[in-house]
Amino acid sequence: MDDSDLEQRLGIMRIEHRDLDDSIAALIASASTDQLQLARLKRRKLRLRDEIASVEDQLIPDIIA
Repeated sequence: MDDSDLEQRLGIMRIEHRDLDDSIAALIASASTDQLQLARLKRRKLRLRDEIASVEDQLIPDIIA
């Protein structure tokens, strides 16, 4: 993958992360909070955060000083 592919993927993942955040907030605000669904969304959000960090690391070169 080149940098443009990674940047595009990163943008998509950031949007999905924000959408998950909104979904979690809506689920918490609802009267009938499904704890299992909430836990699944939170786990997905954490996995996505790790994937975002991984792609960001690929885009930023390591500079050994």
